[in-house]
Amino acid sequence: MSVLLGLLWPLERFNTVLLAIGKAIAVTALAIMVCLILGQVFFRYILNDAPNWTEEGARFGMLWMTGLMAPLAYRMGGFVAIDMVERALPRMLSNLLGLLLMGIAMWVLFVAWERGLNNHVDTLSGRGCSSSLRWPFGFEIGKCGNRFQNSYQYASLWVGVNLLILVNLELMIRQIIKIAGHGDRLKPLNVGEVVGAD
Repeated sequence: MSVLLGLLWPLERFNTVLLAIGKAIAVTALAIMVCLILGQVFFRYILNDAPNWTEEGARFGMLWMTGLMAPLAYRMGGFVAIDMVERALPRMLSNLLGLLLMGIAMWVLFVAWERGLNNHVDTLSGRGCSSSLRWPFGFEIGKCGNRFQNSYQYASLWVGVNLLILVNLELMIRQIIKIAGHGDRLKPLNVGEVVGAD
């Protein structure tokens, strides 16, 4: 049991730091997204001349917000769940079912990791260039010149999957510790706070 607790402690701290940074970036992305959409509405309906890049810029922010907030929501139990069976079972069977479902989730996340890397970040759509998002001040970066590469957007989902894998691993270790009867040694995951924040 001390081995599992020894693995859990640094993983919890690592996830805490990563998710706190991700939360700050996601909140910033959300604020930028809202400003871009409000700006687009103003320019379109007041000035009758909407810029063509605001919609794609908002989508860029939405993808990064989603990729960075989904792991935090998963860690805090914020995803929608149907838990009637889990509640109807005895505690041990409920914990075993939870571990089985987390194992299935880990398998799906590994498939998403591989597909996301190969199909979107390294190849296919990730190699394309943005149709309207351009670097400010005429900077030219990479093969797209002054336009953003699509991989900058698609990388958000792949980063999110990486963070989800780390969170799922942490939750699986916690579940194994509970099954072994040492759940009282775990610090609870409270909604609204990140684990390990002192």
